[in-house]
Amino acid sequence: MANKDGGRQTARRIATGLGVVVAGGLIAPTGVAYADPEPTREDVEKTLDDLNKEAGKIVQDYNEANDDYKAAKKKADELEEQVGDEEDRYNELRDEVANFASAVYKSNDLDATTTILAAENPEKLLEQSDDLDYLSDAQQSKLDEFGDSSERLFKLKDEAGDALKDAKKAREEAKKKKDEVEAKIKEQKDLLAEFPDAEEAGSQGGSDAAGGYTGSATGNARAALDFAYSQLGKPYIFGSAGPNGYDCSGLVMRSWAAGGVNLPRTTYSQAEVGQRVSRDQLQPGDILFFSSLGHNGLYAGNGKMVHAPRTGKNLEEVPLAGYWDGQFMFGVRP
Repeated sequence: MANKDGGRQTARRIATGLGVVVAGGLIAPTGVAYADPEPTREDVEKTLDDLNKEAGKIVQDYNEANDDYKAAKKKADELEEQVGDEEDRYNELRDEVANFASAVYKSNDLDATTTILAAENPEKLLEQSDDLDYLSDAQQSKLDEFGDSSERLFKLKDEAGDALKDAKKAREEAKKKKDEVEAKIKEQKDLLAEFPDAEEAGSQGGSDAAGGYTGSATGNARAALDFAYSQLGKPYIFGSAGPNGYDCSGLVMRSWAAGGVNLPRTTYSQAEVGQRVSRDQLQPGDILFFSSLGHNGLYAGNGKMVHAPRTGKNLEEVPLAGYWDGQFMFGVRP
């Protein structure tokens, strides 16, 4: 989504987001440490559950940082184009002054002519214009007007450039955190696999078989669920909104877009759109939010949800009873 508030606000948002990613990360630099050198299956499952929750938040931090980077890049490009337009305008003004200088040349005032024609940029010409008392009031007014405009644009360009640098840094930090937590998830899954009959924390025996939605939803909610169910079986891909794979908020965004509703990109922003509903008020198509807004999915009715779970799994339909009910925060009806 485009940033409508300019470079300054983008810079503030990026600085805040970066602080959250860096200060809020729960990930140790190296492996997970247990109090008992021989962790139990329950220890590993609990650690894996915590890491999956943390991964969900980090993915949303990355998505938000990526959106801010795109907005900052767009703003910087727009200002670069505007500055180029101002430079064209400067050249036109310079030609006008040069024409006037030709008359001065005929009067043998060579120093004045050289001064005007030697000005290579707006700042130099404006600095010199105070001494060019032979310029007409109209010409001087044009130069003053140009000076105010160019100064404003060059300042905004600098601010946009700074915001773009901050946005890039925030995105890189979020990507680094994501890579770290996914490495730890793999480590814990490998450890869990060593236990007989181990079942991963949060696993609900859901189905990832592609198929059509057969529930009771109607209208745009039906269209959203039809889309989501048509994507079952595709892989979870962090930071992706299709078509080959999705993260949780990417699937929700694309599903509701199929229903004619444009949603923002991240769980944080999607939680602020529409009407909030409680667990007992849920209707098919409602967006479900979990784990401090680190994850979301679509309510399918009959106590089930369709969602993009996490790295290493496919988009699936799962029951809410048990694990997901324990993580549930609230629903949103777009």
